[in-house]
Amino acid sequence: MAEPTIEALAQEASPADKRARYRELLKEIESVVAGETSTTARYASAACILALSFAPRFFWTGFYEVDPHKPNELVVGPYQGTLGCLRIPFGRGVCGAAAQAGETQLVRDVHAFPGHIACDARSQSEIVVPVFDGEGRLRAVLDVDSDQPAAFDEIDQEGLEAICARLLVA
Repeated sequence: MAEPTIEALAQEASPADKRARYRELLKEIESVVAGETSTTARYASAACILALSFAPRFFWTGFYEVDPHKPNELVVGPYQGTLGCLRIPFGRGVCGAAAQAGETQLVRDVHAFPGHIACDARSQSEIVVPVFDGEGRLRAVLDVDSDQPAAFDEIDQEGLEAICARLLVA
């Protein structure tokens, strides 16, 4: 018997169930990182929880941090998945576009995205969410890739934005 596709699995979960799952994950991540002052530990924990919770749909899950020495460049941070790109300039690829605009990028087909950077050729769709600190400064982007086309939707965007909005709040 063939394994179900990502699309088939997504259709099985109702939008309400998917939203509820994101609410549960937000609480779980907040609980795990409560009191933790290390940004690295916070990012690593969130990436792990998200990757495990949505596998196999979340093929690559991790953070690119704003380099304090090169403030217009992202450097790979904690992640789960295959080897990531080490550095991404603002404005380049999906991550760079999210960093430059300060807005989530929901890309159903990475091959149609101008300037897409293929860190892993198996990537088919991607969502990138900016992470801001308490003063509104961009600190990182959360990058999630899937090896399936159109794997992410507005519910994923809402859920991931909610998590990222709370990630650096102590």
